[in-house]
Amino acid sequence: MLEFQDPQYLQLLWLLPLLVALYVLNIRRSRRALRRLGEPRLIKSLRKDHSAWRLHVKFGMLCLAVALLVVTLARPQYGVKQQTESARGIEAVVMVDVSNSMLARDVAPSRLDRAKLLLTTLIDRMKNDKVALGVFAGEAYPQLPITADYAAARLYVDALQPGMVTLQGTNLAAAIELAEKSFTDNKEVGKAIILITDGENHEGGAEEAAEEAAKQGHQVFVVGVGTPEGATIPTDYGALTDEDGRPVRTVLNEEMCRSVARAGKGIYLHLDGTGSAQEELQAQLRRLKQAESSTTVTARNEQFQAVALLVVLLLIAEVCLGETSRRWFKRFKFFSK
Repeated sequence: MLEFQDPQYLQLLWLLPLLVALYVLNIRRSRRALRRLGEPRLIKSLRKDHSAWRLHVKFGMLCLAVALLVVTLARPQYGVKQQTESARGIEAVVMVDVSNSMLARDVAPSRLDRAKLLLTTLIDRMKNDKVALGVFAGEAYPQLPITADYAAARLYVDALQPGMVTLQGTNLAAAIELAEKSFTDNKEVGKAIILITDGENHEGGAEEAAEEAAKQGHQVFVVGVGTPEGATIPTDYGALTDEDGRPVRTVLNEEMCRSVARAGKGIYLHLDGTGSAQEELQAQLRRLKQAESSTTVTARNEQFQAVALLVVLLLIAEVCLGETSRRWFKRFKFFSK
């Protein structure tokens, strides 16, 4: 299917009716000027080499060249092709806590929104790295397989929301185990697991899973979001309550986060209102070993070169085609009456 990379330029095609109107107006003015000079038939007999059809054809070629030039600016694309790109980078698998406690607003605008902002900035700063995305609460699920397609990664980050995992809780062990399965088989590249959570772990085995990941050469970084003072969990019907009707208060469990990070040979970072956690995470990722990796991407076939060639040929033909007949051209009766 034919598509355009920059379709906004197609609006310039509205210039063509204006060109046609100006051309018609100019033709009428020329005819009125000839009538003032004398009898049209007599003047025509004195201009035997002049061809009105030749003028029309030249103008038509010029209009077609302008239209094709606009199409060239819009970058037409037809069909797809596979491209293999090689680059040096790392691999990072990000697991985001989407349990209901991530709705708490002890970090503005909310824990989950703050985590999404960090992730978007992280992806925007990536160059030649690969990233995968998963979510977890009481269970863990993959969202985006490991890729260098940063545009797709940003879309998946924007779509993160509580309720993506029906089983509530915070199962850090399941998140780490799923992250380990998301890496490629390239053993030369540095690999990082990034857990973004409030640390309210309701299942055991998180430290053991982090230790196993470290044995495989996968560093585990834990980004804690929230505050030790905590906050209530907002819902459409007010604050979330327990069985006794008391508001549930969720707090950042920094001790759990630190313990998991230590077991995974990584570090713990506290995500607050400043950008310190962002900068430190970037610095830690830059220290990982970079290795050559290849990525196969699907790209659209650019067709603007062929259209641009037609523009050049039309302009050359328009210049070569004069307004009057030429001796060597008279043998061809293309524009005869």
